[in-house]
Amino acid sequence: MCLTACKKRRVVLIYFCITMEKKKVAEIVSVLSRNFADKPALRFNTPYELLIAVILSAQCTDERVNKVTAELFKKYNTPEKMVSLSQAELQKYIFSCGLYKTKAEHILSASNDIIEKFNGQVPDNLEDLRSLAGVGRKTANVVYAVAFHGDAIAVDTHVFRVSNRIGLVSADNVLKTETGLMEIIDKKSWAKAHHYLIYLGRSFCKAQKPDCDNCPITALCEKKIKKR
Repeated sequence: MCLTACKKRRVVLIYFCITMEKKKVAEIVSVLSRNFADKPALRFNTPYELLIAVILSAQCTDERVNKVTAELFKKYNTPEKMVSLSQAELQKYIFSCGLYKTKAEHILSASNDIIEKFNGQVPDNLEDLRSLAGVGRKTANVVYAVAFHGDAIAVDTHVFRVSNRIGLVSADNVLKTETGLMEIIDKKSWAKAHHYLIYLGRSFCKAQKPDCDNCPITALCEKKIKKR
């Protein structure tokens, strides 16, 4: 076989493997879509409320955040109203969410940026969202995907753990996990896949005791396959 023919054959084989991998990933996403919601459990009415809820959700349950925001948003549901609070006053509202000092600082910093740089409106693009003081990459990605229907994958502790455990990616940090998922998941499913993986992590693929026997993707999970 000539060198050119060998190269062509190698390219075909590589393409075939990639295609098969993406087909498997698409099947995983499809199964998850039939078992989990494609939206967050956080309650909100505006992009700003979502932004605040996501900041509060760090290392806190959505149920707890919803209880806190139910009271907070009665009076302080816009950037202008939020910055009327001192940090100490805001801390009292969000105390039960944990990390309340840092979260209060981030909320007030982001609110001031929204007022001063974006005329009081939460920006609708990733670059500007990520530029907000106190707003990390994960939070920006969630707001962009959920509030503005953008194509983004937010990687929190659940997504990081689950996507690496089941074999979707093999990455040692959040950013590599995010870029890896973007490469193998169809772009139109990015935002939804984020929620599927979170719910999978909460319901079955838990950190300490994963419930592999009842997991809807057991047959497709790389970790499970390696055990056989």
